[in-house]
Amino acid sequence: MDIQVGNIIKLKKQHPCGSFEWEVLRVGADFRIKCLGCGHQVMISRKTLEKSIKGIR
Repeated sequence: MDIQVGNIIKLKKQHPCGSFEWEVLRVGADFRIKCLGCGHQVMISRKTLEKSIKGIR
């Protein structure tokens, strides 16, 4: 899957703040993503993230 820094990704599950969209801040074996609803940042493994992506824009 081709994911770049700065991409906005839509996940299958909703964040508690209500947003489905996240911005990619770091790419590698792990990803750092930031919620566009509340600004919360999370580190997540590549395998887990690739399973939970619904779309990329």
